[in-house]
Amino acid sequence: MNQNSSRPTNPRSTQQSRDGRPSFSSNKKRSNDSHSNSYSSQGNSSYSSQGNGSSSQGERSSSSSRPSYQGSSNGGERSSYGSSNSSQGGRSYGSSQGGRSSYGSSSQGGRSSYGSQGGYGGGRNRRPSKKNTLDISAFINRVTADTTPAAVFVPKHQFAELNLHADLLKNLETRGFVQPTPIQDAVIPSITNNNQDLVGLANTGTGKTGAFLIPLINKALTNRDQQTLILAPTRELAVQIEKEFYLLSRNLRLTSVVIVGGAPIWPQMQKAKTFNNFVVGTPGRVIDLIKRGALKLENFKTAVLDEADRMLDMGFITDIKYILSHLPEERQTLFFSATLSSEIKGLISDFLKNPINVSVKTGDTSKNIHQDVVRMNGRSKIDVLQEMLSQAEFSKVLAFGKTKHGVDKIYESLIEVGIKAESIHGNKSHGQRQRALQNFKNDRAKILIATDVAARGIDISGITHVINFDTPQSYDDYIHRIGRTGRGNQKGVALTFID
Repeated sequence: MNQNSSRPTNPRSTQQSRDGRPSFSSNKKRSNDSHSNSYSSQGNSSYSSQGNGSSSQGERSSSSSRPSYQGSSNGGERSSYGSSNSSQGGRSYGSSQGGRSSYGSSSQGGRSSYGSQGGYGGGRNRRPSKKNTLDISAFINRVTADTTPAAVFVPKHQFAELNLHADLLKNLETRGFVQPTPIQDAVIPSITNNNQDLVGLANTGTGKTGAFLIPLINKALTNRDQQTLILAPTRELAVQIEKEFYLLSRNLRLTSVVIVGGAPIWPQMQKAKTFNNFVVGTPGRVIDLIKRGALKLENFKTAVLDEADRMLDMGFITDIKYILSHLPEERQTLFFSATLSSEIKGLISDFLKNPINVSVKTGDTSKNIHQDVVRMNGRSKIDVLQEMLSQAEFSKVLAFGKTKHGVDKIYESLIEVGIKAESIHGNKSHGQRQRALQNFKNDRAKILIATDVAARGIDISGITHVINFDTPQSYDDYIHRIGRTGRGNQKGVALTFID
C-alpha cells in the first residue's frame, strides 16, 4: 500500500483534499436509444410493445400507440391481451360483461383499493403518503427488452491466468464458474496483485460478489492470518454473501461468521470472539458487537462495502464512518455500488487512498428487462394482481409494496384465494425472512411480496416478473427493484401499477 498517503481518521480533516480526489462519472443515462422492439411470452396471453422511445425530456408522445389489456370474458373464460390505442400510454384495465373481468378501457377513475372489503380503499384509517414526484414515463419503455443476440463477452483473463490457488480454482469449477464476468475480469487482478483501494461500479446481477470474494479468499489462502470485514445493507444480502463464501471456500479451512440483526446476538458474539478470516454483517449489529467488546477490528486488513449506495440511502453513513474508524490505518478498502452519489464520493474521499476506479456499467438497467406501466382505471390493484398470477407466464413474481402493513395486506389477499405466496419486511424475524426466501427460491411460492429494504440484494435466479404494486419513492429505488429480474442472460418484465 502507498505509504506516503495517510488515511484520515477524522472525516472533517479531509475537506482540504476533496478538490484533488479522483473524479467519477456515474454516466446515469436514464433512457437508451429505443427502436421498435417486442417481447412475447408463450402461454395464454402475450405482451407486445410498440414504443417510439422517450424524448429528451422523458415525456411520451400523446399519439403513441401503446398496448392495453382488453378482451371479452364470457362464461368465465380467461381474459386475453389485445392492443388498443391509448393517449395515456401503458396498459389499462376495465370491466367485463360477466364472468372474469376482462382487460379493456374504463372511463372510471379514482384510487384503487385492496379489494371490495377494505384495505387501502379510502377508509379513515389510511395513512397519508408522501406525494410521489416521479415521472410516470420513467417506467415506460425506459429500456425495452432487447431480443437481438448480445455480443459475446470475451474476458481479458481466464480464471486459470489470475494466479489463483489451485484448490480455489477447483471450487470455481465445481460452482460452474466458466469465465470471469466483466466486473470480475476487471477487479480480480487489481485485488489479487496489489493492496490498493478500489471503487467498483456495475449493474446488479453482474457477479459483483464473486468479484471481491474470489481474490480475497485467494489472499486468505496465501496468508491465513488475513482478516476481512464485509458490510452489507440488509440481513438477506449479508447471509447471501456468507453463503457464497462458504461455497467458494469449501474444504479450504477458512472461517467466517455472519453478524446481522433479527437473529440471537449471543451466538454471534461467541463466534465473533474467535478468529475469523471473514466477518460479514450489517452496520447496526457490527457496531453492537464492537461496543460490547466481542468484535475487535484492529487486525482486519481489508474492508468491503457492498451496495454502498443503498447503505447511505438507508441512513448508515454515520455507522459506516464509526466502523471504518476502528479499522487499522494500513488496510485495503473496497467499495462496490450500482450508483455513485455525491455522498459516496465524499465517503471515498474520507476513507480511501488513491483508489482504482473500475466501471463496467452499461446503463441504469439491464437491456434484458421489458418495462411498462399498468393503469388500473378504477379497478382494484389486488384483483389485477390475482388475474396476472393466474397466467402461466407469471411463474416467479417479485412484487413490491411501500409499507410493512401494505405487504401484509397483499400477502393475506393472495393466500385467501389460494395463491402460494410469501412476504418479507422489517418486522419479520431473521428466520421468517430466510424461510420465505427459501420457499420462493425453491418454487414453493409463486410470488414474494417485499418492501424495498427487505428485498435489497436478493439474488434469486429465474424471476420472470417484477411488479411495482406501489410506486417506488425514487428513481434509484425503481432501478434496484427491477434489477431483480433480467439478470445475466435471462429476460425479464417489470410492470408498475398506476392508479
